[in-house]
Amino acid sequence: MLLAVDLGNTQLKCGLFSGRSLQYRFRAETRRDSSERDCSEFLQQALALQGIDAAAIEAAIVASVVPTLTPVVVGAVRLAFGRDALSVGPDLATGLTLRGPNPLEVGADRLVNAVAAWSLGVEAAAREGRPASSGSVVVDLGTATKLDCVSPEGEFLGGVIAPGVQASLDGLLARAARLRPVELRAPARVLGVTTVECMQSGLIHGHASLVDGLVGKLRAEMPFECEVIATGGFAELIAPLSAALRRLEPDLTLHGLQRIYAHAAQRAAGYLPKS
Repeated sequence: MLLAVDLGNTQLKCGLFSGRSLQYRFRAETRRDSSERDCSEFLQQALALQGIDAAAIEAAIVASVVPTLTPVVVGAVRLAFGRDALSVGPDLATGLTLRGPNPLEVGADRLVNAVAAWSLGVEAAAREGRPASSGSVVVDLGTATKLDCVSPEGEFLGGVIAPGVQASLDGLLARAARLRPVELRAPARVLGVTTVECMQSGLIHGHASLVDGLVGKLRAEMPFECEVIATGGFAELIAPLSAALRRLEPDLTLHGLQRIYAHAAQRAAGYLPKS
């Protein structure tokens, strides 16, 4: 089995794949004080709860946006399973072409999501016996809200990064002394009556409008049709209020990791060119 690890600013998400099939998933809070042993024990315990022996892990791949924890997680995989994990970065061949003056700045999470979205489009076109003619806009609603664009030819074109829902609330509370924390849920109407409803409307309805507005502007700038794919921890909260978010893929990043590992394995086996 392949262990795919997505280390985000807020959560550590893991998936176990048999071929392309995601068999199990588990997650934990990202703790910046974790040691290799802490992380190793978590991985082993999570597998044990699923009745999976550590020997079943044949390979691993890690994508991290927390640089200080990247070697910790890679070391934990080695400690737990005796495997050297493939670490995702912009210098890793993924099948995707990176555009822009500084491609090495692209975060691992953005890169992996872009690979997943492009792969899904190519695979759907192949099943239907047609060429891939549309691109993708990936909307990742997590700690940050990221919109990333991919061309039909598999080019990562760039995108938009904005504060996420929780980050927006945290920033508001830090700057407004009379405001208090609120539950992150959508009020019944956009027009808030209480202060709590006003804040919830701004955070949730406002974020849906932000996404819809940015998706519309991005589509206007690209010379091809785009499918919009939503993922991330706040996707289910925002999507019902958004006109643009009609396809949700909660495990998009994990599937992107599987596709990247498969691409790397094919290159190593000589099925794909090295360049």
